[in-house]
Amino acid sequence: MSKLAIKGGQPVRTKLFPAYNTIGDEEKKTVMKVLDSGNLSQFLGAWHKDFFGGPMVQEFEQSWASAFGIKHAISVNSNTSGLIAAIGACGIQPGDEVIVSPYTMSAGAIAPLIYGAVPVFADVDPENFGLDPKSIEQRITLRTKAILMVHIFGNPSKMDEIMQIAGKYNLKVIEDCAQAPMAKYKDKFVGTIGDIGVFSLNYHKHIHTGEGGILITNNDRIAEKLLLIRNHGEQVVEAKGTSDLLNTHGFNFRMTEIEAAIGIEQLKKLPNLLNERIENADFLAKELRKINGLTPPMIESSSKHVYYLQAYKFDKKVIGIPRNTFIDAIKAELPSAILRENTPLIAYGYVKPLYLQPIYQQRMSNCSFNCPRYTGKVNYDKGICPNAEELHYEKLFTHEFMRPGMSRNDLQDVVNAFNKVAENYKDLL
Repeated sequence: MSKLAIKGGQPVRTKLFPAYNTIGDEEKKTVMKVLDSGNLSQFLGAWHKDFFGGPMVQEFEQSWASAFGIKHAISVNSNTSGLIAAIGACGIQPGDEVIVSPYTMSAGAIAPLIYGAVPVFADVDPENFGLDPKSIEQRITLRTKAILMVHIFGNPSKMDEIMQIAGKYNLKVIEDCAQAPMAKYKDKFVGTIGDIGVFSLNYHKHIHTGEGGILITNNDRIAEKLLLIRNHGEQVVEAKGTSDLLNTHGFNFRMTEIEAAIGIEQLKKLPNLLNERIENADFLAKELRKINGLTPPMIESSSKHVYYLQAYKFDKKVIGIPRNTFIDAIKAELPSAILRENTPLIAYGYVKPLYLQPIYQQRMSNCSFNCPRYTGKVNYDKGICPNAEELHYEKLFTHEFMRPGMSRNDLQDVVNAFNKVAENYKDLL
């Protein structure tokens, strides 16, 4: 019986896994065209044809809209900017409440604060890790104006139930699709179901432009708001003849021509990259579910998970040791990857539930929590989202071993490491 590496034995693998690098000659060629043109950005913060950006920006937006079958696609300089713009375009004001996820990147909860609104955390579904529709409805008050939900890890949330709740209470729905480009919920692309979809093009996403993001919507009024918020709307509304001035004070959320040029080529690669992710994830799920106590993610019928990360639930009672002990032993058996030498490809938990951050515990906001227009009483105590807390501190682990570029032999090393640790768990008691 092999001795565990964490106990001084030989690890299953020492050679670094392949790098995940989607940038190739196509991106280099199109970027050189932009550089040779000397036109690195063509935006003007005024009502002018260049209010909409340069040729690469507009081509990228048209390509994205076509790929997703949507009327409007609007590029921004980050998913965070996109979330802020989406909140503004939904007409959120001081005193309003927005229901958000506690188990996501921090920007998903910060976005309402930018407009003086209050984020209200609903709990997550223990099976697919997106917002739990029952918890959403329990959090709704007369002040609730929107739901900002997340298709976390690339797994579509329960959109039928969420949209039913939104319709019942007349709420806007913003889909944070940062980790879920071209994921599908019952054969519909996520991001096309709610009022606005927001996508990330950050460097560690499925495809990227270094930094960047895209918003999509079929609503003309919302699209106009997004454009104004992106590009100094206060400078534009008079000449444009815009009469609805709510939240039209603008930011500079503009994408450059270089980023857009990269995005055009990256989008072409996305379907094949997703197919490889799904194939790799399916192989690992098939093999790892043979270990009692490991449960792969639940995927809704007719839906498509695109695996930004593959998340598993860990049952300490079945496996016999704590999750962190098990994962530390896996880390000792497997290296990281080229370009990721100092960061493991597996982790316990995801992010600490956001309401436990100092900004919420100390109510650090000039308006929002302390706004005279806010008549509610929001709760950020530990324990308000028990599913999120249990997943993070005890049950959930995530990995990136399904990334494109991994061979079947690479994946088999991952399986061998899990089997080795599971078979020798008593050495870790």
